[in-house]
This record gives sequence, structure tokens and C-alpha cells, in this order.
Amino acid sequence: MELASRLVERCVACGVTLATAESCTGGMVAARITAVSGASAVFLGGIVSYANAAKMTLLGVPEPVLEQAGAVSERCAAAMADGVRRRLGTDLAVSVTGIAGPTGGTPEKPVGLVCFGLAAADGVRTGHKIFAGDRDAVRLQATEHALALLLDAVNQREV
Repeated sequence: MELASRLVERCVACGVTLATAESCTGGMVAARITAVSGASAVFLGGIVSYANAAKMTLLGVPEPVLEQAGAVSERCAAAMADGVRRRLGTDLAVSVTGIAGPTGGTPEKPVGLVCFGLAAADGVRTGHKIFAGDRDAVRLQATEHALALLLDAVNQREV
């Protein structure tokens, strides 16, 4: 069974609601979830916040986070996930922000670097990965990883 289908099935079984906050994936995580029949029972919405202004306005990412750590940082990913979870009132939320390429990378933040946030009522976990490949490959791998983070979080919850 495909990852998004398993995620929706588990969320329905556990009564868990979801939201997404996406930058470099441009809504691909939300699209994968909503492609599953029955997703409307658990997926409340998503926000694509590509520009920093949208991250601040729509998700409540503090300007100092963007100025000091940058949009591609675990601090930003944490604020994005927490912001969308609070705004949509969900049990879980995932965020994705990164550099899909082929431009935009630096020695400190190379092309393929993607930061993730996973927010729940008890707090936010973050992490990052460096994915290989072209822009499409980075975005697809980031989408898969975000779905896996959500599924893992649902599987760890008490039913």
C-alpha cells in the first residue's frame, strides 16, 4: 500500500487530524494526502509558504528566525509546523523547507538540504536530510520523507 494511503488509513483509525506547511515541495505533500479517498476525514489543510513574507504572515514564523537562521533551517521548519498546527487546530502537522536546486545552494546549505518539522500538542521535533539528484528528485524525496514522518508519528500514538 502506498505511503499516503497507509497514513490516511492510520489517521482515520486513530482519529488523528493532519496539516502541512510546505515551501520547497510546493504542496506536494498535501497533494499526495488528498489523492487518497477518505482523506477529508483527517486532513484539514495545508499552507504553501514559498516566500519569507508568507512564512511570517500565514504561519507566524518570527522574523528573527528568518534573519538569523534562514528559511532553510530547523528553527524555521519548527515554527512552520507549529504555526500550521495551531492555525488549523490539528493533532499533527509536518513542515518542509529546503533548497531543491539547481541554484540557491551554499557551502553551508547545499542544494538538496531539506529541513523538516513535526508538530504535536507536546512539542515540535525537527531534522534535516540532504537529498541527491535534480530538483524533481529532491522534491519527491522530501515529500516521501514528510509522509513517513507523519506515519511514524501516528503509529507511535496510543489508539
